[in-house]
Amino acid sequence: MIHQYINNGFHIIMDVNSGSVHSVDPVMYEAVEIAAGMVPEMEEAQALDKEVGEEVRIRLSEKYGETEVEEALEEIQYLIDKGELFTKDLYHDYVVDFKKRQTVVKALCLHIAHDCNLACKYCFAEEGEYHGRRALMSFEVGKKALDFLIANSGNRRNLEVDFFGGEPLMNWDVVKQLVEYGRKKEKEYNKNFRFTMTTNGVLLNDEIMEFCNREMSNVVLSLDGRKEVNDNMRPFRNGKGSYELIVPKFQKFAKLRGTKDYYIRGTFTRHNMDFAKDVLEFADLGFKSMSIEPVVAQPEEEYAIREEDLPQILKEYDDLAVEYIKRQKEGKGFNFFHFNIDLNQGPCVAKRLSGCGSGTEYLAVTPWGDFYPCHQFVGEEKFLLGNVDTGVTNLEIRDEFKLCNVYAKDKCRDCFARFYCSGGCAANSHNFHGSITDAYDIGCEMQKKRIESAIMIKAALAED
Repeated sequence: MIHQYINNGFHIIMDVNSGSVHSVDPVMYEAVEIAAGMVPEMEEAQALDKEVGEEVRIRLSEKYGETEVEEALEEIQYLIDKGELFTKDLYHDYVVDFKKRQTVVKALCLHIAHDCNLACKYCFAEEGEYHGRRALMSFEVGKKALDFLIANSGNRRNLEVDFFGGEPLMNWDVVKQLVEYGRKKEKEYNKNFRFTMTTNGVLLNDEIMEFCNREMSNVVLSLDGRKEVNDNMRPFRNGKGSYELIVPKFQKFAKLRGTKDYYIRGTFTRHNMDFAKDVLEFADLGFKSMSIEPVVAQPEEEYAIREEDLPQILKEYDDLAVEYIKRQKEGKGFNFFHFNIDLNQGPCVAKRLSGCGSGTEYLAVTPWGDFYPCHQFVGEEKFLLGNVDTGVTNLEIRDEFKLCNVYAKDKCRDCFARFYCSGGCAANSHNFHGSITDAYDIGCEMQKKRIESAIMIKAALAED
């Protein structure tokens, strides 16, 4: 499968199955376009079809010259020989057996607090309640969760535990106790815990910053960008904005983090589709690592992104990519999560087959110890998998998630981005279509644009 596009003057060819990406000149671009259009089944071919080559000569020689066309045809054959163009998908037939693999759990999302001190308007967790009741996780429940993770992690040494909410800092003492417990257990069982946390920053203080910088491998700091944008969507429960309290704390924390990982993480809505300005606000505030995600909400919500908004949003990613390149070249670069892409290794086979791992490798744990496939399914009883006392008992749902991958989704079969997004979010698919093997269409369009932008950025920065 071939995907081609032109972005910011760069002519990009992607060989989807191998993961090979080529930035080429216009004659090569058009020659591949003709070949792909004439013989879609060239994925089975070992050599460039003679009829295709002749058609390329007829259509392009007058425009570019015979020498340039012949060079392009030779390059196409060279890339076919290297397995970097018109390659076959070798993994489709293996996906049926993937359901039989042993389930190894590698990560838990601990809902340490089903409570929050903000009242974000777009919060899917209903101010931390998750369709249920306000509650804080006890140390005993958290300890059982870590024991479950160790017992079900097989030979995997590196394990991940994310402290999530609501707002985790509202249950800070238990966070510290669980980190201490985990550090003891990792020595006993030859495991390595990678602790992370997501916080709105309201309760951040020097003691918490020091502890996080010592123990947390990554910290996600929630902020939506410009003051007016953030305070509109992320107010306190009394309606007052949170920007002025939080930003100085985040700036201090980011400076103290040094080289350790962190992200400023925002959400954009229909109210700020010029979200590139919010990303640049993060950079201008001194933050080096950031992400801003599109809100996912039903269309009746006034802040929800709608299909008619896509042209403006896709252009915004293009504009942000151009500014991103400019700042990188000026020595003022920053790390934008969605512009990170690894083109050296090709699409990850394991990720092709397992998707994001929710419901199998990754579980969410409620304050009272129930397991769900991920944080977005918490409170939906159909997806209750078990609990910290019984383990995973709902094997039917678990096995359904085992096969939640790009080969199980009709919308993914002809999509060039499928091996980079792994089929998208199962929760979004369920919320919009009632099935975890469908796809959230608006999200797909944005994801495809981000991947195209990320690849173009690689090409642009490789020029220097």
